[in-house]
Amino acid sequence: MKSMKTNEDKPQKRHPIRRFWAFVSFGLLAAAVVTELRKPKDDRTWQGQLGFVPYDLRPPTPARIKASLWAPDDTRIFLPRSAGVGWSPNVGRLVRLATDR
Repeated sequence: MKSMKTNEDKPQKRHPIRRFWAFVSFGLLAAAVVTELRKPKDDRTWQGQLGFVPYDLRPPTPARIKASLWAPDDTRIFLPRSAGVGWSPNVGRLVRLATDR
C-alpha cells in the first residue's frame, strides 16, 4: 500500500525574518561570551552591555526573573532580560497602563 505524503513529512523551512533574528541573537550571545572571556578571570561579571544591548549570562534566579518581568513602577516597557541577551516585556507596567484610566 502506498503511503500518502503530508506536509508533516517535509522539513519546515524557517521564514527569512526568523532566520535573520536567530542569526542576530546567536551573534549577540557569542559576542557577550567573548566579551566576558576577554576580561581577566577576577573581573568577569557575566553581565553588561554590547553597545546598547544588555546581556546577563548568569543563571537566572526567581528574584531576577520577577524584576525583569514585573516592575509596574518602572516607566520602561522593556527591561533587560534576567538571563540571555536583549530585553523582556515589563508586564507589570503594561498591566498598570491598561488598568489606569
